[in-house]
Amino acid sequence: MREKPQVLAREIVASSRLFRVEELQLRFSNGVERTYERLVGKGSGYGAVMIVAMLDAEHAVLVEEYCGGTDDYQLSLPKGLVEPGEDVLLAANRELKEEAGFGAERLELIAELSLSPGYMSQKIQVVLARDLYEERLPGDEPEPLRVDKVNLHEISALIQHPQFTEGRALAALYLVRDLLSQRGEFK
Repeated sequence: MREKPQVLAREIVASSRLFRVEELQLRFSNGVERTYERLVGKGSGYGAVMIVAMLDAEHAVLVEEYCGGTDDYQLSLPKGLVEPGEDVLLAANRELKEEAGFGAERLELIAELSLSPGYMSQKIQVVLARDLYEERLPGDEPEPLRVDKVNLHEISALIQHPQFTEGRALAALYLVRDLLSQRGEFK
């Protein structure tokens, strides 16, 4: 394993309500020095969850919500922040209830994903939710989210949908499809 670069200096150069931009002065093991900038969360670092909620053996829940980063409505998987004192699976079930109106009897942690590790420190936990039941909790969304679904046999077609562009959601769907296939639960 390679030796990590030495941090010569670290400074917050910009800050907003949600994020901080951190500048790192680094020296690599070969003596080369570089300045890196990265986006770091401003919160307490409890993390986030993304849920692949299976309606049945083939269909997963999608939600449509407004996304400020792309300034349009996007289809994605239910997701959200882990609250203080909450474990990942409880957070996943809460977010699923808030965003899609379902709870899950069975929850399983599948993987941890990052979006852009060269520039962002945030990671998200992918959770598989099964044996769904209807239950809605109030959430922090400014408007109700439209609930949709995708057949795991049709993920490649979903990629062509102009409202489905989130790489983490795509990776999560493929991970779950492959896991269920390996277990013989998806054909």
